[in-house]
Amino acid sequence: MTKKTISKRQWRDGVSAKPKNSRRPSENTAAKAKRPSEKPASGRAAVQRPSENKTSNRFENRTAAPKQHAAKAKKLVVRNPNRKIMERARDLKERRSDLSRMEPERLQKVLAASGVGSRREMEEWINNGWVTVNGKTAQLGDKITPDDQVLVKGNIIKLKWADRLPRIILYYKQEGEIVSRDDPQGRVSIFDRLPQAASSRWVAIGRLDINTSGLLILTTSGELVQRFAHPRFEVEREYAVRTLGGLTTEQMRMLTEEGIMLEDGLAKVERIREQGGEGVNKWYNVVIKEGRNREVRRIFEYFDLTVSRLVRIGFGPIGLPNRLKRGQFYELNPAEVANIVKWADMGLPGERRRR
Repeated sequence: MTKKTISKRQWRDGVSAKPKNSRRPSENTAAKAKRPSEKPASGRAAVQRPSENKTSNRFENRTAAPKQHAAKAKKLVVRNPNRKIMERARDLKERRSDLSRMEPERLQKVLAASGVGSRREMEEWINNGWVTVNGKTAQLGDKITPDDQVLVKGNIIKLKWADRLPRIILYYKQEGEIVSRDDPQGRVSIFDRLPQAASSRWVAIGRLDINTSGLLILTTSGELVQRFAHPRFEVEREYAVRTLGGLTTEQMRMLTEEGIMLEDGLAKVERIREQGGEGVNKWYNVVIKEGRNREVRRIFEYFDLTVSRLVRIGFGPIGLPNRLKRGQFYELNPAEVANIVKWADMGLPGERRRR
């Protein structure tokens, strides 16, 4: 029997094995169909369900919080660049790499780039035997080419290869938004507010916690994410920090020269300088080369200072655009993306990769 090829959006939405016109009953409808009709006694509470159902209901209530409504983010509209840049952008957008010349890539990397799931999830699925390559059960560490056929849980996956320029968007994240697609608490996610990528999915380069705002970079390229976020590249992250109280000159010197010991290791800042403030509120500009969880907040907490505002204003070669307002996004044009790709030493479509 011929296997059905599904798109990445169908895979994410969980409709891979369903006929096009089939309707899936809701959980409430299915539950009503399973249990017999019964009426509670007059003036009394309804008969209590067995403990198994009671436990199930408690589990459902705990894991399925109502999803908060999220308005779609507005796109920052900018004036078109000059004619020369526009012609270059059109040329870059149309360029494609020759798939027959592409080097084999790790299976989990290609699956993640194709929008099937995260790289870690793909490694687990491969270990569970849910992935086959050309009819054989895949092993962790296998590499594939565009000529290989990959099935995940019995469905053929249309793989996405990096044969064209990736897309990059800049989003001014607001406080109260999370950088995750799955949240049992139903909180607003940045992915609820951003437009969906047509042939892939947006991947956030690093995260900002729910109380931190500022520059968030998203791309369709897993390789670009690696180049920005991996600790070995030591890409600078710049923050504007408002604290209750201030640091002494000696404390600032300690942060840049000696570092301080946090629970997960030594922490140092690349640069720190005062940026003014009013009353007990002090502003600092801080640059670090790591992306550890809540690192900037924990650095100031080490000196018994509370961070009342934290805004990321720069990441690597990209700064937070002045015109970009909170909750807005801006998509880089192909010429701007090409500059970032060159900075990452990745090579443009149709060009030989540098080794």
